[in-house]
Amino acid sequence: MAQVLFANTYFLKHDPKEYRSMNLYAPLGTLYAAAFVKQKGYSAALFDTMLAESEEDLRALLNEHKPEFMVIYDDTFNYLTKMCLTRMREAAFRMSEIAKQFGCIVIVSGSDSVDHLEKYFSHNVDYAICGEGEQTLGELLDYLTGNQSNINGINGLAYTENGKIIKTAPRKVLRDLDSLPYPAWELVDLAEYRRLWQKHHGYFSMNLVTTRGCPFHCNWCAKPVYGQVYNSHSPEYVAGMIKHVKERYSAEHIWFCDDIFGLKPGWVTKFSEIVNSRAEKIPFKCLSRADLLLKEDNIRHLAKAGCDEIWIGAESGSQKILDAMDKGTKIEEIYESTMLLKKYGIKTCFFLQFGYTGETIREINDTLNMVNELMPDDIGISVSYPLPGTKFYERVASQMKQKFNWVLSDDFEMMFDGTYSTEFYRVLHKRVHKEYRTRQLIHEPLKRFRSLWKLPVYAAGWITSSRKLRSMLN
Repeated sequence: MAQVLFANTYFLKHDPKEYRSMNLYAPLGTLYAAAFVKQKGYSAALFDTMLAESEEDLRALLNEHKPEFMVIYDDTFNYLTKMCLTRMREAAFRMSEIAKQFGCIVIVSGSDSVDHLEKYFSHNVDYAICGEGEQTLGELLDYLTGNQSNINGINGLAYTENGKIIKTAPRKVLRDLDSLPYPAWELVDLAEYRRLWQKHHGYFSMNLVTTRGCPFHCNWCAKPVYGQVYNSHSPEYVAGMIKHVKERYSAEHIWFCDDIFGLKPGWVTKFSEIVNSRAEKIPFKCLSRADLLLKEDNIRHLAKAGCDEIWIGAESGSQKILDAMDKGTKIEEIYESTMLLKKYGIKTCFFLQFGYTGETIREINDTLNMVNELMPDDIGISVSYPLPGTKFYERVASQMKQKFNWVLSDDFEMMFDGTYSTEFYRVLHKRVHKEYRTRQLIHEPLKRFRSLWKLPVYAAGWITSSRKLRSMLN
């Protein structure tokens, strides 16, 4: 059978901030696709961009495996890939050019390639997968190896013919996720992943996923693959994966990289029962929503299942901003879920987003007050980032300038006419992190003294007392 060489577009070495943190996870979406084509009888290898120094390292793998097909397959479960960073787009172009020098047929799959088909086709790409990729890729390989006769019968595909881009009918998303084989972890140097995790963090974490898609309506969140629908693996399938990575790869911790963990009603309860009955519990972190956590006694069941850290998409401490985002959550739910998570000993972390349209210093201070009052265990800060296909993008498209994507994950550039400047938000980002870390150092010892628990260490008003920030306020 034909040889297929896979690669992801995200190079950890090209993203200095993430490289310093060394939260190193294998490209899960890419490994699912590789496992799928292996199940169909094709040979597969991986150029692991998470470990590579540069695109030029691809040449060694091309020489070794001499593949007929080069598949540049985005890991759609990695939020860094979803950001469509221009540095990684350039990496995809370079890998395509190198693969073409070796005579490969080049196939790409990812949201950035769908948004910029012309650019990818102009850089030696032969076929682009539009949507969920495993089935489309399998059928395309069958067509290219003579096992399927009609290319237009392959849904979810784009290619060029006489200089014109042809798109076939969209493909419906896969509903039975349990029909997929486990990701092809055997293609990854997990011994090196384990070494780096142990060196930088003292334990070895691997990534898994339990769902695909998201049913919520946050208007800044791009959903180019799954749209508004979602599907779930069964708790039994996920428990089986946990057992597999514990026994075969010595995983000590799991990051469930779903957009939102435990979407399906009753899923978390059943999952907790299964991992405890099978003795397959392992510490894990996941992402969730404040409102979802408060349903079905989910927090208690998460704690029982082994969850030790949850990242909540809090976004803002202003109800006005949450409503403008179509977030669908209430500030009160953020407070309630945070206090309940603390009660069950689960680390609680907030994603915060500054710069959304209509945000002023008042809404920024609302967010800072929320952080100061709740003191999450960690925070992640970004500024609003318009992505094609979102209502937010449509709203600000007329205000956007020449730049439509960040170069790297810490770019932090305002790409539309927000209330304040890019420089303001970059300074704000650094100042909030600095003040938060300082407050953490003071706050932690106070946990031992109930009488001092609610004493404020900083007031959110510090922002207007910052000379540099104040000078940038309009």
